[in-house]
Amino acid sequence: MQILLIEDDPMIGQSLVRALKDVGISSDWVRDGVAGESAIESGKYSLVLLDLGLPKKSGFDVLKTMRAKGDHTPLLIITARDEIDDRVTGLDLGADDYLIKPFGLKELMARIRAILRRNDDLAMSILGNGEITLNLATHETTYRGKTLSLSSREFTLLQALVDKPGTILSRTQLEDRLYPLSEEIGSNAVDVLIHYLRKKFDNEIIRNVRGVGWMVVKHPS
Repeated sequence: MQILLIEDDPMIGQSLVRALKDVGISSDWVRDGVAGESAIESGKYSLVLLDLGLPKKSGFDVLKTMRAKGDHTPLLIITARDEIDDRVTGLDLGADDYLIKPFGLKELMARIRAILRRNDDLAMSILGNGEITLNLATHETTYRGKTLSLSSREFTLLQALVDKPGTILSRTQLEDRLYPLSEEIGSNAVDVLIHYLRKKFDNEIIRNVRGVGWMVVKHPS
């Protein structure tokens, strides 16, 4: 799972990124509404944490534009605004929940889990291509009868490919799914992850299209 944090306060942003990392959740952090909209459009996030008082474009405007485009990515507003009218506006514009600062990490994580359950993103979700089955709740992968629990990045890479079986994804597309915006990426990072996956299962689990990218084949269910 990868979360997008849109928050302009450096202290809050740093503490949230660190806290999410401590519980095994990868996150990207941007500090204004325009950058937030651009990141949302990548479509790689399981959930968005959105502040309201943002530079360049307000959180309400980001949310309004997002929902107007038909983007239903789960979204949790995190803000110091505690007026009833603000809460009503946020929820009416399409936020899944509204959390008032300051808040504890345990409450934040409980709200995230509740939102994802309601949106069927993680809980009891199964993804497959006819040969590969991914359990998004347990991170177990089954391939031709062999089941293993993978590392977070191995699972994320395979999920990106199984999301679109038969479609070739480039190195850049896979890197965008795997790594936060602020993280330095090794030139062969994707190759190493694919090597590990092939070693755990077999070479046929991921096909290479030379000079273009990688894919998994779509099989009849």
